[in-house]
Amino acid sequence: MNNESKAYQQKVEELAPRSKSLGSCLKAFWVGGLICCIGQLISDAGRLWLNLDKDDCSALTAIVLVFLTALLTGIGVFDRIAAYAGAGTVVPITGFANSIAAPAVEYRSEGLVLGVGAKMFTVAGPVLVWGIGASVVYGVLYWLIGLI
Repeated sequence: MNNESKAYQQKVEELAPRSKSLGSCLKAFWVGGLICCIGQLISDAGRLWLNLDKDDCSALTAIVLVFLTALLTGIGVFDRIAAYAGAGTVVPITGFANSIAAPAVEYRSEGLVLGVGAKMFTVAGPVLVWGIGASVVYGVLYWLIGLI
């Protein structure tokens, strides 16, 4: 590397913002953990107060978390939480709910059918296709290995 390249690289390193990886990881960890704790509280409440079995508690938890995320996305709160916590809001089911609700809210001015209905799955659509496709491949491989 010549002197000019070295000087340029040194200047880039001086001006580039420092990585805040540790702080970002800690924020993602505690917010994601808090979301999971809220999910556990919903599940426990369903089991203790509503006398639901394990499968029904799981369904209740998913439904409530998706509803709350969609509601918070609609009123603009979840975007601020996601900006703060980053991946901490993406990992739980709340990230999926936000990926569906956010485009719907963004395009609501174009109408219910062409705006909300057409744009709702722009972000989540590829995720759904990949997830369903991967699960089919996994299921077929699992079945084939079971035959052996």
